[in-house]
Amino acid sequence: MKFIHRLGYYLGGFAIGLVILAFFLSGKKTSCAYGPDARVLKNIRNKERAYSKEAAEQLQRLQIDTASITTILKKGDVDFSRSNTDLDSCKIYLVTGNSQSGELEMLFENCDSTATLQKIWKKE
Repeated sequence: MKFIHRLGYYLGGFAIGLVILAFFLSGKKTSCAYGPDARVLKNIRNKERAYSKEAAEQLQRLQIDTASITTILKKGDVDFSRSNTDLDSCKIYLVTGNSQSGELEMLFENCDSTATLQKIWKKE
């Protein structure tokens, strides 16, 4: 069998395999959260979210709704240099991102079952 025929069979089988794989994975909520930023943000998103008294006051003062926070948790970045990840019980993460209100920075306390927004402010 010539090389071009073998290549054609290989590419045909590969294409059929991709179509089958896309069919099986299309209905599931699969994601590729392999980077440290994506894993931390997904972890915070999936937990019950709470707000400290200070954060609730800042949300009202800055007129920010929870949809903006959810958007930042999907598309934002974690600043590990300004976060405290050495704690045993609850790690502290600084999340930055853009929303309709401008560029925001949020300080989350990420515990086992809840993620508490401690502070939120506009980045200057």
